Amino acid sequence: MGVKHGRDYADILNELTEAVGRISDGYLFFEMEPDEWWELPQESKHEVWEALAEDLFFALGDEPVIQVGGGVVIYDKETHRINILVGEEDLASVDLV
Repeated sequence: MGVKHGRDYADILNELTEAVGRISDGYLFFEMEPDEWWELPQESKHEVWEALAEDLFFALGDEPVIQVGGGVVIYDKETHRINILVGEEDLASVDLV
């Protein structure tokens, strides 16, 4: 289903990709070991984060809170924003409108 948005999808996807890539242990979402993740070339890591961002965009429409490693991705319907948190720290936000 996805989340409602008014901005260009490509811009949202780029920002969301960058944001989820900031979750330092986000590779745990893929059930990877740290050494497996660190061995991946940077380009491959970016492709993984982009695929995750795209999946999150659509999944957040049905499940507004999704755990990614030690972080959490939250769709805030009221503010039309996706928030990425690690602990109590607001790591990033992606505006949808």
